[in-house]
Amino acid sequence: MSTQPIVKVGLLTALALIAFAANSVLTRMALAEPLIDAGSFTSIRLLSGSAILMSILWLRQKRPATTQANGSWFASIMLFLYATGFSYAYLLLETGTGALILFGMVQITMVAVSLLKGHVLHKLEWLGIGVSFLGFVYLVWPEVSTPSVSGVLLMSIAGAAWGLYTLLGRGSSDPLADTAYNFLRCTPFVIILMLASWSTLSLDYQGVLYAILSGAIASGLGYTVWYLVLSHLSATQAGVLQLLVPVIAAFGGVLFIAEPISLRLLLSALCILGGILTVILAKRV
Repeated sequence: MSTQPIVKVGLLTALALIAFAANSVLTRMALAEPLIDAGSFTSIRLLSGSAILMSILWLRQKRPATTQANGSWFASIMLFLYATGFSYAYLLLETGTGALILFGMVQITMVAVSLLKGHVLHKLEWLGIGVSFLGFVYLVWPEVSTPSVSGVLLMSIAGAAWGLYTLLGRGSSDPLADTAYNFLRCTPFVIILMLASWSTLSLDYQGVLYAILSGAIASGLGYTVWYLVLSHLSATQAGVLQLLVPVIAAFGGVLFIAEPISLRLLLSALCILGGILTVILAKRV
């Protein structure tokens, strides 16, 4: 791959990871108060993502004749399980504990599927995964508390579902169409969720706004960009790169709400980046 495509993939990957971090922050802002109930947040998030993506797809007028990409029911179920499990688990877990379980399960799922498909990891890949994960654990460890069983179960389901959703995206021939139809197919599940959570309905205009931003921008457009770059990444690389999300969110706190830069943040960022670089270079060794 020449320098220009590498730079393009790098920039798009960074954009997708920033969108993931924004999703985490928006969810925290909406549910921590709480400004909205978890069921409504998830429903609005998925419906707004569907609306923006289908609108863009309509403006594009038609998909290229060379592709029949329109997502799949399995990918949509994984997307719904991730979004729902994440929202409800957030109410039961501390931020650090939730992040540890979520990204731990993403790693386990993606590496396990890769191994089951016959891919043998190089020793440097194992080393990179280990160093990155240790850096991630070091970052979130101060916020880790004794978790609730329900919270652990929900976040584990969310992490496994997101790992599978990511793996499905590696074969996408049209990321926009696949992502749009994946969100659209979530509609019947969203209706069921809305009916099931009607008794706990709680809406504030600010919470609704955060849910729309999370769905339309951070999720809809962010996941499209993620599907776009996945064809250029191995499953192992895609998995370990996502460990950067909490680091990006932490640096976002430094930039936008004047949180101090801690030595822990710098050291964990160096570990995660070093591990990711090791995984990427391992493919060339």
